[in-house]
Amino acid sequence: MNESTSPAAARRPDKIAYERNKLHKRLLRLTGQAIGDFGMIEAGDKVMVCLSGGKDSYGLLDLLMTLRERAPIDFSLVAVNLDQKQPGFPDDILPAYLDRLGIPWHIETQDTYSIVKRVIPEGKTMCSLCSRLRRGILYRVADELGATKIALGHHRDDILETFFLNMFYGGKLKGMPPKLVSDDGRHIVIRPLAYAQEHDLAAYADWRAFPIIPCNLCGSQENLKRQAIKELMRDWERRFPGRVDNIFASLGRVVPSHLMDRQRFDFAGLAADGQARADGDIAFDVNPEFETHDPAGGSDGNTAPHIGNGTGNGTGNTGSNTGGGTDGTPRIVTLHRQRPH
Repeated sequence: MNESTSPAAARRPDKIAYERNKLHKRLLRLTGQAIGDFGMIEAGDKVMVCLSGGKDSYGLLDLLMTLRERAPIDFSLVAVNLDQKQPGFPDDILPAYLDRLGIPWHIETQDTYSIVKRVIPEGKTMCSLCSRLRRGILYRVADELGATKIALGHHRDDILETFFLNMFYGGKLKGMPPKLVSDDGRHIVIRPLAYAQEHDLAAYADWRAFPIIPCNLCGSQENLKRQAIKELMRDWERRFPGRVDNIFASLGRVVPSHLMDRQRFDFAGLAADGQARADGDIAFDVNPEFETHDPAGGSDGNTAPHIGNGTGNGTGNTGSNTGGGTDGTPRIVTLHRQRPH
């Protein structure tokens, strides 16, 4: 019996299909959960999905299209790409791909590439200026299209990297929020992939064979500080499994009374009032929950995603939970969770 006809070889496609199904369900669940936790999408929203041509934004659009079909609320999607006139940019790939999907789309052409190359000296980081120019253009396009939400493809790793960049190089505790008001105060920006991990999105992009378009600006700068942070996190995960998970969980468990920001907590006004405090003077104690913390929500990835308008009270789930079907098919329900488990 040769290898191609062996029982093991015959089982291989089944295993691949099983793993891909798990991956799809996990990404749907985490995306739906982030949308529900932070109230990202509401009935009647027109969501402008910013499509760069990279794996993350392709994955975001693909997952949102699936969730839209299963949601109990009605919302629409429009894909938008900013053609920055980078040399060699294949301007036919995205229109052809989006036409195949049958989704409304808009390509905005603005030569920001020349501006960035002219203003930023060779070897310096281009990201800051490029990002500012891109944001301004996308806000205008959102107005023109009547979009009520602007969806970006940043994921959990991006959020953690930004947190450490601000800490190490900016001297502040600041990350990348899952939902915010835009610079001009006129738009709501959302990051539905806030709970999704980059390696899952990379595997998903490989499976779905998205037509990836490389970036010749930020993607060509190998020595960025962000890349150093990414390597640091990878090293931590190799040597201390679970450390990065706990850091991510800590972003949703902030205790201002145990930091040093006088604008966030009235240290000067503290007085002993005879009332016991649960936190008190405990600087550190191990939380048993994080001894076995699994932010991906279990190993099987079959829990249903949740999209809803729950407000929550920090004590767990509120609202109705109709869950998923017996076949593991995700359902979108009204639910609030403080953070992923």
